[in-house]
Amino acid sequence: MNPESQLRPYPTRRTLLRTAVTAAVAVPALAGCVTSSSDSPSAVSEGAEKTADNPLGVKADAPLEVVVFKGGYGDDYAVQAEKAYTGKYPQAKVDHKGLQKVGEAMQPRFVAGTPPDVVDNTGAGRLDIATLVGASQVNDLADLLDAPSLDQPGKKVRDTLLPGVVEDGTFAGRTVALNFTYTVWGVWYSKSFFASRGWTFPTSWAEMLTLSAEIRKAGVAPWTYQGKYPEYINDPLLSMAAKAGGTDLIKAVDNLQPGAWKQEGLVQAATAFAELAGRGFLMSGSEALSHTEAQAAWCQRKAAFIPCGSWLESEQKGVAPAGFDMVMGAVPALGPGKLPVSAVQAASSESFLVPAKAKNAAGGKEYLRLLFSKGSATAFAKANSTLPSVAGATDGLTLSSGLGSVRDAVTAAGTDTFTYRFRTWYAPLAKAVDDATGELVNKRLSPADWSTRIQKAADALAKDSTITKYER
Repeated sequence: MNPESQLRPYPTRRTLLRTAVTAAVAVPALAGCVTSSSDSPSAVSEGAEKTADNPLGVKADAPLEVVVFKGGYGDDYAVQAEKAYTGKYPQAKVDHKGLQKVGEAMQPRFVAGTPPDVVDNTGAGRLDIATLVGASQVNDLADLLDAPSLDQPGKKVRDTLLPGVVEDGTFAGRTVALNFTYTVWGVWYSKSFFASRGWTFPTSWAEMLTLSAEIRKAGVAPWTYQGKYPEYINDPLLSMAAKAGGTDLIKAVDNLQPGAWKQEGLVQAATAFAELAGRGFLMSGSEALSHTEAQAAWCQRKAAFIPCGSWLESEQKGVAPAGFDMVMGAVPALGPGKLPVSAVQAASSESFLVPAKAKNAAGGKEYLRLLFSKGSATAFAKANSTLPSVAGATDGLTLSSGLGSVRDAVTAAGTDTFTYRFRTWYAPLAKAVDDATGELVNKRLSPADWSTRIQKAADALAKDSTITKYER
């Protein structure tokens, strides 16, 4: 794997858990020192009059400071938006900082009340957004969302974003962050390998089991997964449950409702993956493999399917052989459910915010209007083979097989995208689910015991008054 990819901000389940835990460690220091924006005078500069050409009231000569996480995507895309900003406001001086440890660098500045105007709050050790929200340290972006799109006439910024992007950055009814990239989870396979064997990607779980038996007869393991990080195989299990039970099932889980993990859709999905393991359809030794090892074995055609998010193609550059043509399919459904087979689990990432005490908050929001333009997002997609959160950004582009399949999956899903939020809200529960699923697919835990074990962890969390609770 390219060493740079280890800094990649893709929200793998491994990374989300790690960053959630890291952020939680930093919370006490931040919460203890950061004051509410109403507690001390702000150095925010006055903006200009709002007009059709200047909908956010940017003061033309006000300096702008932008801090960007410089990970796997680099920061060229952010610099290009800064050039667009100075092209529109030539009197403004832009101070750009590309960092890898955003939280470490920004925490003292938030504490001191001197944050930059825009922060890409991404990467391991990022600032805990819930703490910032609780301390009134982030701007409400409603006026940005309601501003006209830069290059899509007749549309507001909010109307140009893919489903769920606004909700992903919303806390207690206020949208305080906008996420620039869009990640989709599914089941991956080699289009060329399947074509050579006459195999067709299944849409139902019954078809998946039938095909898996055929694949095993051909001397290939039907599935592998990133065994050291069982959150990867949680994704298709939870996706299958969501298709069965719909948004009510997801909300019950995220809202820590009593008996949420006992819901029929979840038990059925757990039973399905227990059967996958019980029938020997998981590649032997998968439990001991890291993400790189499992993905490499899959690229060597030792296994036909692997669960992963839409960063997989980029992560496997230099590993997948020429002509492998990896593509992602939506998780097969157990049967008729509350969501269609085409529904996919998706969430946005690469989180940008405008601090409440930014000296040039209007400029920070205008910068985001430029960054989230269709032209900017299209250029990002070309450079990074990654789906941006701006709808239509990849239209007309010649896409790689993987990115093309992700775009097609999002198009097919339409408004039927979904995401669970318990993982980023409650790291201990996320770990409990991961551990239980690891035991489930290694035949050490029954589906009923899987459900009971996780429900016990969820109930304990719900009763813990020291943990802030969220609701959707």
